[in-house]
Amino acid sequence: MKKVNNTAGLKLFLSVVLLIAAAGCKKEGIKEDSTAKEKAPTAVSSGDHLPSWNDTKVKQDIIAYVKDVTNTESPNFIPVKDRIATFDNDGTLWAEQPFYFQLFFALDQVKALAPKHPEWKSKQPFKAVLENNMGELMKQGKAGLMQIVAVSHAGMSTDEFEASVGKWISTAKHPTKKKLYRELIYQPMLELVKYLQDNQFKVFIVSGGGIDFMRAWAEDVYGIPKDQIVGSTLQAKYDYNNGKPVITKLPALDFNDDKEGKPVAIEKYIGKKPVFSAGNSDGDLQMLQWAASNKYKNFELYVHHTDSIREWAYDRKSPVGTLDKGLDEGKAKNWAFADMKKDWKVIFPGN
Repeated sequence: MKKVNNTAGLKLFLSVVLLIAAAGCKKEGIKEDSTAKEKAPTAVSSGDHLPSWNDTKVKQDIIAYVKDVTNTESPNFIPVKDRIATFDNDGTLWAEQPFYFQLFFALDQVKALAPKHPEWKSKQPFKAVLENNMGELMKQGKAGLMQIVAVSHAGMSTDEFEASVGKWISTAKHPTKKKLYRELIYQPMLELVKYLQDNQFKVFIVSGGGIDFMRAWAEDVYGIPKDQIVGSTLQAKYDYNNGKPVITKLPALDFNDDKEGKPVAIEKYIGKKPVFSAGNSDGDLQMLQWAASNKYKNFELYVHHTDSIREWAYDRKSPVGTLDKGLDEGKAKNWAFADMKKDWKVIFPGN
């Protein structure tokens, strides 16, 4: 299969291609047992900063790092203004299997709008989406995907798009986990974000996902302000609109915030290197490398998906969230790895 041209835009395009490719073949490198239940968390003391983490080395190292760099007597002390932390979103703060959740949003939007467009029943690429015919959707190529993005992500004001995402995130459920997508967030990572914030770290999301898509719900779910969310962007235009200004989203990529794009986005939108950075895939490798080059003592963390019972187990062979080069480099450089199966008492909130 040919690689998707970066100009195609957003993780959404990659997701669609991956969905199509996987629809007719067995997925490799991903293991899941959806019948298993979460284990109940064990009791922890009220002073535990990361109660959903087992008391393993990675938890101890995180706490030791934070205590060290926030101690004014330590030679590794980091001033508050330089305590920047960056977190990937898909696969790091919430789940990403079998495909990025923004893809499901796009396809659901097409289906939700279909009653207003009876012509879609016989018009591609919409006919393929409505019939769940991924093989036919693949045949529509970039032009077809652009039409899906135009309908689900563009051609509307930013307020209208935020409202559509907000409605979806509050009602849509994952096809196999049968939970709301917003419930498939990682409790241990929520605790880590809060722990860093409590110690005066400024926490940013830096993700390949759409910036407007994340800003519609992530502040409420993660407690990370909208202006601290960085992601891929579509082009947009301003219209004075007879005294009622609007910004309208356009079906064209402005910036792809993935891989090498992440350090560029950090420099562009944040202006400081992170001292703490967390990801889960090769798409985050450059961001972690950027953090590792900081003059201050730094911490690099990979979330490693190893739990096929409570979540999914995947790394090198997964078409989504591939962790291959990052796995090797992270091990070689002694970066921290949060092993879901070993290091986390629970994965999702409420379990």
